[in-house]
Amino acid sequence: MVSHQQIEFFRQNGFLNYGRVLSDRETAELREGLQRVLDGQSVAKPQASRNLLGDSEEVVIQVVNTWEAEPAFRRHLYNPKIVAIVAALMGTDTVRVWHDQAQVKPPRVGGPTIWHQDYPYWPVIAPADLVSAWVALEDATPENGCMSMVPRSHLWGTYGDGTISNTEDHSPANDPGFIPPGEKVQVVPCPVPAGSVVFHHCMTWHGAPPNHSDRNRPAIAVHYMPGHTRYEPRGEHMIGHHIEVEPGEILKGEWFPTVMENGVLAAPAR
Repeated sequence: MVSHQQIEFFRQNGFLNYGRVLSDRETAELREGLQRVLDGQSVAKPQASRNLLGDSEEVVIQVVNTWEAEPAFRRHLYNPKIVAIVAALMGTDTVRVWHDQAQVKPPRVGGPTIWHQDYPYWPVIAPADLVSAWVALEDATPENGCMSMVPRSHLWGTYGDGTISNTEDHSPANDPGFIPPGEKVQVVPCPVPAGSVVFHHCMTWHGAPPNHSDRNRPAIAVHYMPGHTRYEPRGEHMIGHHIEVEPGEILKGEWFPTVMENGVLAAPAR
């Protein structure tokens, strides 16, 4: 499933471009389900659907908690291969879902993904041990805006509010004084074929160029948390209203599905 060498690579570098995890049928189901959400034809509404770039002519569509809107995405949370790998990467036997987010960069007008760390955008949970599974629903390449990672950046601490920003060539526009001695900012593109996954740590620097190609770039990222993740509010988050536990308690409940418990894979409720 996932080798000791792959686990070690992830822990040293903060990401792992793993490979295929979905069948063609599963990939097509998610792609079609996402289109229904975007068209307003899904069985329910997601938490949010918006252009991350606001009123810009460039577009990066973000859908948060797609699993609330389409059954295929709820099933995807429990994908046994993905969950087992995430558990191994996190070194845990209990895994829950923090939330998911689909992102779409339409052909020719798809905008950049600003360089950032995920965890600082989530000021209601601790510790920073989450892992995201980013699955391409169509081939993601450098030409249509695949993700890039900065190796070892998950070990460097929090960069301000988590936003690192972009240079004109879509490299990280970071403060050189932040980089630890002996380290350097190395951008590693992570092309992901349809149905394949790249995993990254919630503190890893990641970003992506715009999509100026003629091909769409839809993807679904599920942010998984280990069983010891607590509700520790230091700010607000858009799904904070779903949290029903008290500060300091383990974050769990119906809005944060348990997909593995004590080493046993769970199945979605019918």
